[in-house]
Amino acid sequence: MHPARIAELLQPYLSPTPALCHSEPAKAGEEPAVLSPTQLQHISTYIDILQHWNARINLTAIRNEEEIVTRHFGESLFAARHLFPGSFSAHSASSAVKAFDSVADLGAGAGFPGIPIKLWAPNISLTLIESNHKKATFLREVTRTITLTNVNIQNVRAATLPPAAFDVVTLRAIEHLAEVLPVAARLLAPSGRLALLIASGQLGTISSVLPQLSWDAPIPIPQSQSRLLLLGKNRGVDYKP
Repeated sequence: MHPARIAELLQPYLSPTPALCHSEPAKAGEEPAVLSPTQLQHISTYIDILQHWNARINLTAIRNEEEIVTRHFGESLFAARHLFPGSFSAHSASSAVKAFDSVADLGAGAGFPGIPIKLWAPNISLTLIESNHKKATFLREVTRTITLTNVNIQNVRAATLPPAAFDVVTLRAIEHLAEVLPVAARLLAPSGRLALLIASGQLGTISSVLPQLSWDAPIPIPQSQSRLLLLGKNRGVDYKP
């Protein structure tokens, strides 16, 4: 897919977000972020690999390339902007990622949102947790082909990993959400953040399963009537189920 078309499709997700309660306020005069030619080419290459592998294993039900850009990359980069608002400039990604620099994507699947977050903030340490062997092999090919560094692919179940290991844990399109949420919370370091890309109907489940986290107001995802970004913060103590 041509990088210029990718950039056009991603603009709604890279534009400043109006100020919401408990969310990062938009700065006066802030302009939309513009991905670099290298970042756009990486996304184009990623799509090619995804389409090739999708013919053999079910990585995503979405086959249309423009929908892949908006539904997968757009949503993931929207989360990245809110997690790392100071780690990107219009010309290059900054090396100054000071907080939340250890990120785990639980149930990484086809690599969303973890790999786009890494493209946005390249100096984070990213762990992709995927128990399916074929999907983990796909993730290795993507990260190798687009030459991402400091990416650790864990082909294990998340419950086997050490607790309190990550500053940020992300979840997206996870089945059996109520069962997975405690596992994700267990991986959070004290004061770590949990980033959930969810449907609005899942809000009740999340608040009932993880009441010990402090939750920001849900942030609507552009171009969607029901998708939300929900950020929760550990309250400075290790989570014990």
